[in-house]
Amino acid sequence: MKIYLKIWRQKNYSEPGFFEDFCLDEVSSDLSLLEALDLLNERLTRESRRPISFDSDCREGICGTCGFLINGRPHGGFEGLTTCQVYLRKFKNEDTLVLEPFRGGPFRIITDLVVDRSKFDEIITAGGYISASVGQAPEANSILVPKEIAEEAFDAAACIGCGACVAACPNGSAMLFTSAKIYHLNKLPQGRPEAKKRASRMISKMIESGFGACSLHGECETVCPKKISLKVINFALREARR
Repeated sequence: MKIYLKIWRQKNYSEPGFFEDFCLDEVSSDLSLLEALDLLNERLTRESRRPISFDSDCREGICGTCGFLINGRPHGGFEGLTTCQVYLRKFKNEDTLVLEPFRGGPFRIITDLVVDRSKFDEIITAGGYISASVGQAPEANSILVPKEIAEEAFDAAACIGCGACVAACPNGSAMLFTSAKIYHLNKLPQGRPEAKKRASRMISKMIESGFGACSLHGECETVCPKKISLKVINFALREARR
């Protein structure tokens, strides 16, 4: 299989970027896109050229570390998949793939396909902690959590913070990410005492960090690899208004 790659190259934030063309010939369609980039980097290293910089860790769609635009869509626009789960067999022989970093809000380009997503950590930090007594472990059944509530909280907690929602949003909003974190904490009984403050603080931090406002466009829900629903945004806004 032959694949043409048009990859964004940018040495650092202060220098201008550009697209560079590459070709991978006779590669297996069973390779993931990141594995194909590994092969390309081996070749560039042998040729004493600067390898392509990109983020990755677990490569199992769990950690949220990987992520860039593939043909203008976060994670390639494939439903329920992260970038590391995109395999070459999803493309045709001699296809051209355009790879560029997530753009939007305060996602600052560090180098090539790597962006700074530390603002997400600041939003989570703004949420604070839950009230929990220390000492001897409480009785397991002392706080009953209905099954429906537990499942809804778990669905929101599945957010891996990859940043695809920001990259897809025309406003560069991080509302889906922020709301997912608010939802899974505020839904559980342990998170209710600080629920109002948590919602307002996290949304305020999101705006302060430079992310855009949410206009419920819905692009975020479409590209989210964990299929987080827009209902978490409505929930978070109601919590903040209280």
